[in-house]
Amino acid sequence: MSGNPLIHLALTDDWEVRGNGTGDPRVIEFEPMRQLTAIYERYGVRGSFNVELMQQLAFRRHQGAHPELRAFADEWDACVLDAFRRGHDVQPHLHPQWRDAQYKGGGKWRLLSAWSIVTYSGKEIRRMLSEAVDYLENLLRQIDPGYRCQTYRAGSWCCAPSDDLFPALAELDFVLDMSIVAGVSYDTPNIKLDNRYVEEPFLPYFPMMHDARHMSAHAEPMVCVPTHTFHGARWGMFLRDVKNVREKALRRLVKPETASAERGATSNEWTDRRIVQASRAEKLKKIALRYVDPKLHISDLSCLNFAMMKAMLRDIRSRAQASGFPVVPIILVNHPKDILHFETMDRFVRLVARSKDIRTVTLSEMAASIRAGEYRIRTSAGWESLPVLEGSLHAV
Repeated sequence: MSGNPLIHLALTDDWEVRGNGTGDPRVIEFEPMRQLTAIYERYGVRGSFNVELMQQLAFRRHQGAHPELRAFADEWDACVLDAFRRGHDVQPHLHPQWRDAQYKGGGKWRLLSAWSIVTYSGKEIRRMLSEAVDYLENLLRQIDPGYRCQTYRAGSWCCAPSDDLFPALAELDFVLDMSIVAGVSYDTPNIKLDNRYVEEPFLPYFPMMHDARHMSAHAEPMVCVPTHTFHGARWGMFLRDVKNVREKALRRLVKPETASAERGATSNEWTDRRIVQASRAEKLKKIALRYVDPKLHISDLSCLNFAMMKAMLRDIRSRAQASGFPVVPIILVNHPKDILHFETMDRFVRLVARSKDIRTVTLSEMAASIRAGEYRIRTSAGWESLPVLEGSLHAV
C-alpha cells in the first residue's frame, strides 16, 4: 500500500450499563471487557476503554446501605485495573443523569438528573468532571504514578454548544475530545442534539471553545477528533437486519424476561418513545427508507456486521487518501454492552492488525501525537501542525 497515508486507528469502547441504569454490570460490563481484551491481545492490539465514572460514583455513594453495590463497584475497579495493567488505555466517559441517582434496590435505579452535560451550569460541569478525574486518576496511579486523564467522550454525544464544557476540560489538562459525531441529530425526551452542520466531519480540528461543532480560526487548548461516520453499506445493512429479526424471534422463545433483566432495557438513551410506540406500518416504512437514501452510520462496532465494517474501512481509506496527509487519526466507537457476536469483533480486529496501512493506537498515544505536533490539525483558516511545548496546545 505504498504511498497511502498511515491511519492511526483508535479502537474505543464506551464501558457502561444502560443509560437508564438497567442491566447487570457483570453481564454487560465485566464479562464483555474480559472478552474484548482477550481478542485485542490475541492480535497484539491495545484497546481504549472510556469508563463511565458517574455510574461508578453513584454505586460508591450508595454502597454503605447496599452491600451488593459495593461488590459491583469493587469488581468495576478490579476490571479496570486489570485491563490497564495489561497495557490497555482507560479514559473517562460521563453520563450526568447519574449525578443524583437514587437506588431502589434489586438492581433498579431512579435517574432524575438531566442526561446532557451541556444543560448544567459551569460550576456543576466542573464539579462532575473533577470528581470523575480524581476517582480515575487515584485508581490508576496505583499502577502508573504518571497516569492522567487526557481524552473525553460525552455521554450521548452531548458536548455542544456549551460555554463551559470545553474550558473546563482544558483547565483539567484534557487534550482531545471525541464527542463530535457529524450528521446525527436527536430530539427526544432525554436528548436534544443537532450535529447536522458540523464543519469538519472527518479530520482533527481546533474547535470553537463555546461550540465544538465549528472550527476556530486559530489553535485552541483542545483538539476534536470526530468519531467516525460513514454512509451506505446497504448490502451489509440488509444482512444485519435479517439476522437481527431472526435472533429477536429466537430470544423471545428462550427466557425473555431473564435475558431482558440481565442486559437491560433494549432502547438506548436517544431512543424516542414515539418511535418505540410507532405502528408496525410506520416501522416498516422507516426501515424501507433506510435502503432508499444513503444511511448515515456511526462507526459503532457493536452495531455493525463484518460487511459493514469492511465498508467502513473503505470509507476511511478513501477519505484519508483524499486528505493528502501522511498520517490521519481515526476514532471508532464500540459499546460492549451491545455486542452479541464476539466472533465478528475477532474477525475485524484480526483484519485491522494485519493491515499494513493501519496502526492501532490508544487514546493516550493519540493525545501524545497531538502534543508532539505529529498531526495536521484544521482551523477555519487552514491547517496547522503545531509542536506543543510544556503540555500546552497554544500556537508557538
